[in-house]
Amino acid sequence: MSERNDPLDEALAAAGLNSLEGAFAYGGGQDLVKPSLGNRRRTRIELTDRTGRRHVLYLKRYAPESFFSRLRRGWTYGFAAGPARVEYDNIQRAAAAGVPTMQVVRWEEHCGWLGVRPGYLIAAAVPGDALERCAAAYLSRGGPQAGATLAAKLAKLAATLHAAGYVHRDLYAGHIFLQEQEQEQEPAGSVELYLIDLARMFAPRWRRFRWQVKDLAQLKFSMPAEWVRRHWADFMRQYLAARGRSDAARYNRCVDRKAAAITRRHARKHASPGNRTA
Repeated sequence: MSERNDPLDEALAAAGLNSLEGAFAYGGGQDLVKPSLGNRRRTRIELTDRTGRRHVLYLKRYAPESFFSRLRRGWTYGFAAGPARVEYDNIQRAAAAGVPTMQVVRWEEHCGWLGVRPGYLIAAAVPGDALERCAAAYLSRGGPQAGATLAAKLAKLAATLHAAGYVHRDLYAGHIFLQEQEQEQEPAGSVELYLIDLARMFAPRWRRFRWQVKDLAQLKFSMPAEWVRRHWADFMRQYLAARGRSDAARYNRCVDRKAAAITRRHARKHASPGNRTA
């Protein structure tokens, strides 16, 4: 299903990326591999359309799921949609809530035997780079004002997502992209943030506070330690103000406890014999 009809559609068709069969047969691009992908395959693609415009795209392919994976997904999202449809819907819902995020250019899903749904989704790359990679350099160049700007932008992003009733479930710095604005167009130091990888985003029916705390703790754990020391309190103050919350002590206590647990788990994982080097 295409989101529009333009030269990019023609480039996708020329590459064979305009059908489910073509997407799964596609052998170009750069695969982005990590252990947690499971039955998913992510590929970075660059295409040039007939006007000469270059497009950086991400192709996500979802192989048929196991029975237990379908059961877990169905419990969270309902059994009417497979993983490609779930991520497509999540992207649309986040955008409708006012969260800057990816733009889907094409997706398709096949309902197979017993609800097995192979599918794919192609999204345009968001501007900028992941905070995981660029935050330290951005903060070093911009000093305290850059840190304050980032706190305000992050607070707005997290508060907008949570106020709409959603949680990300992987709100680490690697899934938030920062784009520095051109100084001719925006005041110096102005930035925009984009949230990516929404495959696990959902609207909790119960224990919403717990899920929101988990998001915030993941963010705190993954941001540069110096920024956390200087600006986390301001981030939380602005986040809670945007949410209209007055229980700051409860939020801070629970976020700190969860962030500490994530830190301990991360330390154990990287201290295991399989991760040690001589």
